[in-house]
Amino acid sequence: MFEPDDIREWRGHDVVDEGGNKIGTLESVYVDTATDRPSFATVTVGLPGRHRLVFVPLAGATVGPRYLKVKYPKSLVKDAPSIGTDDVLPAEDEAAVFAHYELEYAQGAGGERRLARR
Repeated sequence: MFEPDDIREWRGHDVVDEGGNKIGTLESVYVDTATDRPSFATVTVGLPGRHRLVFVPLAGATVGPRYLKVKYPKSLVKDAPSIGTDDVLPAEDEAAVFAHYELEYAQGAGGERRLARR
């Protein structure tokens, strides 16, 4: 696994699936607000002029030279909930991101968001 201190260094690197298929480019990392550890990444996908950001979990991800390898197949990631390249994830859409990957979702004890962009 990777260290959260290095997050900013990964921006712009390729994101690939376990088969080495390029999914897109790492745009940002979202941390779990309960642990402050990297939880999801946003990946720039799409054609020029039609880019969007899709979410992919970082659990099980590994870092290689100039790439981040995630454990989810390209087809699943490309179909994940997305936002515009200048948008942020609305709190009410967080549950859908987790559900897409069949991950358990729970807000904080006080109803706070689960994900925060870093």
